[in-house]
Amino acid sequence: MDRLLSVEEALIHVMVMVSAADSAMSDAELRQLGDIVGILPVFKDFDDDKLVSITTQCAERLSGENGMKDTLALIAGSLPTKLHDTAYALGVEIAAADLRVSPEEVRMLQLLRDHLKVDKLTIAAIERGAQARFRTQ
Repeated sequence: MDRLLSVEEALIHVMVMVSAADSAMSDAELRQLGDIVGILPVFKDFDDDKLVSITTQCAERLSGENGMKDTLALIAGSLPTKLHDTAYALGVEIAAADLRVSPEEVRMLQLLRDHLKVDKLTIAAIERGAQARFRTQ
């Protein structure tokens, strides 16, 4: 396994994985990723100049043999338990950013929550909150 990721790297990997799950990283998803990194307190000490290189590293990991499985394990090993729900919430935010959650994104979110062992009530609350935030009318 690779070296552990920093918290910020692991969270960015989550967002990239969800965005790339349907083989199309939309402009809305990329914009949302950048916005999240720019405003959330968990990224307060993060150097924004590293964002592109981290997303590239994630894409390279994913393209390797067992890329998705190994990357999910790396994320789970890199994040403290108290940030597992945060990681899942960021994945949901990216999936919802373009107002369309594809079946591939749903599957990626399922794999993510299984690897991070996020409980069902937390999952329901995060998903319901995203539905409320991204509702159009």
